[in-house]
Amino acid sequence: MTVSPSTTTRKRSRSSPRSPRSPRSPAEAPGIVKVPSGIDGLDQITGGGLPGGRTTLVCGGAGCGKTLFGLEFLVNGARDHGEAGVFLAFEETADELTQNASSLGFELDQLTARKLLAIDFVKVDRSEIQEAGDYDLEGLFVRIAHAIDSVKATRVVLDTLEALFASFENEALLRSELRRLFRWLKDRGVTSVITAERGEGTLTRYGLEEYVSDCVISLDNRVVDQVSTRRMRIVKYRGTAHGANEYPFLIDEHGFSVLPVTSLGLEYEVSTQRVSTGVPALDSMLEGGGYFRGSSVLVSGTAGTGKSSLAGMFADASCRRKERTLYCALEESSAQVCRNMHSIGLDLDSWIANGMLTIQASRPTVFGLEQHLVTIHKMIERLQPRAIVIDPISSLITAGNAAEVKSMLVRLFDFLKMKQITCLVTSLMTPKGFEETEIGISSLIDTWFQVRDIEIAGERTRGLYLVKSRGMGHSNQVREFLITSHGVDLIPVAVGPSGVLTGSARIQLEVEQRAQALARQQELERKQRALARRSKVLENQIEAMRAELAAEEDEQRSFASELAARDERLAESRTRLALGRDHARAKHGRKS
Repeated sequence: MTVSPSTTTRKRSRSSPRSPRSPRSPAEAPGIVKVPSGIDGLDQITGGGLPGGRTTLVCGGAGCGKTLFGLEFLVNGARDHGEAGVFLAFEETADELTQNASSLGFELDQLTARKLLAIDFVKVDRSEIQEAGDYDLEGLFVRIAHAIDSVKATRVVLDTLEALFASFENEALLRSELRRLFRWLKDRGVTSVITAERGEGTLTRYGLEEYVSDCVISLDNRVVDQVSTRRMRIVKYRGTAHGANEYPFLIDEHGFSVLPVTSLGLEYEVSTQRVSTGVPALDSMLEGGGYFRGSSVLVSGTAGTGKSSLAGMFADASCRRKERTLYCALEESSAQVCRNMHSIGLDLDSWIANGMLTIQASRPTVFGLEQHLVTIHKMIERLQPRAIVIDPISSLITAGNAAEVKSMLVRLFDFLKMKQITCLVTSLMTPKGFEETEIGISSLIDTWFQVRDIEIAGERTRGLYLVKSRGMGHSNQVREFLITSHGVDLIPVAVGPSGVLTGSARIQLEVEQRAQALARQQELERKQRALARRSKVLENQIEAMRAELAAEEDEQRSFASELAARDERLAESRTRLALGRDHARAKHGRKS
């Protein structure tokens, strides 16, 4: 609706009528009543939302999101809490606002039809104003009161003050009306958001609004090294503690989201569960179990040493465990990552197709550091992954200096540890940076692998070192690192007279060792054959002696049998002879 300025300003009466108070203003409740804004992160920073029944000033330059902030405050209130709202616009019509908000999924026309939102456009054309005497905002109060009553609104947004007060040339009157506007809104008991443009060296153009507001939120859209970053700061919040730092915020297809810039601290649970690295030989270097779940893992090395391959193996292993995985590629496209991983036998396309893997590919310079952090936070909240890969974090140095990158990563690691998400990051290192990463995050890392090029006898090979792994025993051996069409493998360490051998030198040593082992085996077999022959001869001799012994035993048994038979026959003869003599004697006695 378009109205002339006369409907919003009229000659000020001496009496100063006030709109009736609401039956019970939130501001009158004990303590500060906070009204949730529904904006991700902002309610966390403010400890619950905006001051209920009071006025919040949202100030900033052009394009920093002031109007969207107000719209989302109303839409979230209507959609999530059933609280009606009034949007009083001075620069955009209701149709323009509805069309702009639809790109963010805000259906303002539907909320309007349901009596949850009233949009009132007040046209203020400086050329149509003829100021004569003192004017006040009594007409505006009437319009706001009517809009509030029409939908029983508890939330009000005025966008923006500068357009409304452009008609005032009397600065004293302007300041007076500003105070009266803020007081009027507070007396109505509605939770209000008023947007204002930033002034020269001041938060607002008139330098007064921030003093009469209960809460002041400053929005900023700064460009450093051609990289734009939006930041928010709670300048003041009467009657309650609040975060006072600058917080990056993001405006995307889902609206506003704010990320606390400070670290989440060290109060988080830890897990003793292990997750595989995706390389069995690498698991064996970590007591055979792999990384701790929720730990931070760094794979660093010079260019072309296989850092991304190790990252791909870890992502593939995570997907095989049916765990969602987020892969943030900062130097390659999603298709390029999948194609390259095919060369080592990994089919990441299939994991993407079934939703287990999401590859987020973006150049570090597309966003500022904080916006990268916000983007990762939002994706984690949306996808709920159990593992995340960032390849490589060293490229973030193009979006900020080392201290800023480290600060961003500290908050990211704390967030991931709180979520128990295992994080593997890769980092490009220079030959001089083997004791510390380029961005100084080694102390933040739980498990750190280094992959180096090793030159022996004019040949370059890869060597993998396990620098540290907190909370577990781990191997201190240097392992030769091979990338094949079947994946990544680690070769057991080979040590020659001159130290660790890799590549052709290792193969030559292995050939010599195999030849020596073969010679030893052949000598052993020769001795075993000679022993077998000697054993066979002895066994034959033993068998002959046993046969000879058996024959002698048979002969002895035969001789004994003959003796027994002879004795028996002799006994029989003696018996017959004795019987004969007895018979003869008996016969001779009868004759005599």
